[in-house]
Amino acid sequence: MNATIRSQRNMYLYLVCLVAALGGFLFGFDTAVISGTISLVKGDFGLSPVSEGWFVSCALLGCIVGVSFSGKLSDKYGRKIVLIISAVLFLASAIGCMLSESFTFLIASRLIGGLGIGVASMVSPLYISEFAPSRLRGMMVSLYQLALTIGIVVAYFSNAYLADHTSAAYATEGMTKIFSTEVWRAMLGLGALPAGVFLLSLLLVPESPRWLLLKGKEQKAADILTKIDGREAAEREIRAFKAQGDDSDGSIRELFRPVYRKALWIGLLLPFLSQVCGINAVIYYGPRILEQAGFTLNNALGGQVTIGLVNVVFTFVAIFTVDKWGRRPLLFAGVGGAVAALLIIGALFALGITSGPWILIFILVFISCFAFSFGPVCWVVIGEIFPNAIRGKAMALATLSLWIGNFLVGQLTPVMLEGLGSSWTFWIFALCCSPAILLTWKLIPETKGRSLEDIESHWKNEYENTH
Repeated sequence: MNATIRSQRNMYLYLVCLVAALGGFLFGFDTAVISGTISLVKGDFGLSPVSEGWFVSCALLGCIVGVSFSGKLSDKYGRKIVLIISAVLFLASAIGCMLSESFTFLIASRLIGGLGIGVASMVSPLYISEFAPSRLRGMMVSLYQLALTIGIVVAYFSNAYLADHTSAAYATEGMTKIFSTEVWRAMLGLGALPAGVFLLSLLLVPESPRWLLLKGKEQKAADILTKIDGREAAEREIRAFKAQGDDSDGSIRELFRPVYRKALWIGLLLPFLSQVCGINAVIYYGPRILEQAGFTLNNALGGQVTIGLVNVVFTFVAIFTVDKWGRRPLLFAGVGGAVAALLIIGALFALGITSGPWILIFILVFISCFAFSFGPVCWVVIGEIFPNAIRGKAMALATLSLWIGNFLVGQLTPVMLEGLGSSWTFWIFALCCSPAILLTWKLIPETKGRSLEDIESHWKNEYENTH
């Protein structure tokens, strides 16, 4: 009987966390789908280089705006309702892009999609970290990163499939326009399917139990926690939550108190460094980098799909080890490997060793190191380290830091590839990546198996012991 109950609880936990992780799938899909549409949209609307850049980067502006308001909204109205808002934004964006009659309307739809990405990129991992029991929290939050990487690969494959089937006959003029003559509409519009599934699924999941506790709804929280992990564990979680007391005014100012200064530095630096290591440069500009290494366009796009698949496969390493080995060992191994791979790629370009498989091999080594460390562990850590009362606002700040890093890489990579060449571009990424080793060594505590309340107490105890 106990085994059956445990199995039912685990099934419930996995299903709820997978629903929240769909936000990551949409984030990945929406980020990557744009790569297959740029030349098509440029041709149909006759875009200048500035307009082309705006088409690619406008969603990033939406992301930054979305992150900025999502923290406050999720702390005030709950995690679930804000996730529902993100699903509606994804759905509206996909349909709007598909039916756009002007470039202005297309940009507006992309901005709306960016808002959705920004909101989901913060609230999905936040919801999972608050919902999952401490012994499984690392694995559950890593599901979000796994869904994100799968979204990227699905976008690559769906783009390739739609591009290969433009010659098929369609019943109506509208269908012909969407799926044949202007196939970028179908590429962007396909996101409406997962967005619709995300929206409907969210209606069935509960609110975050920790948010309910913050709002004094103890019985509702107890019911959810019991369903996840049994009555005894639920009572233990609630006692730990109450033991924290309520010395916070719920303001973001709380995070700037000396007691949480380390948590603040980790929250700002780890997400930023995870982007300036160049991961999105490889994902966004993969074909161009591989073409510079002598691959043909078809081979380069094939290489990009390989990059996406390796990203998915090695995220599983984190899923199965982050709660066994811990956060710090994965960061040390992954970041160290990523720095080494970036240095070698730069050296291969500098020495002119671009024929043969070596460039692609070491790009895949870099991706695999990122995929089991920076990628998932960043979300795990920033979902754990902040105090309960302001976790939403604090995670919004951390996620904003991530998107600023993402924006800088997106803007500077083409400039660096053009002006400095591939070798120096990769060496600069290695230089930007390496401080994460020092950050992990000096600041990031091991949080494996610890409750969120225990981690919050850690900062208070550490501060009291040193002052």
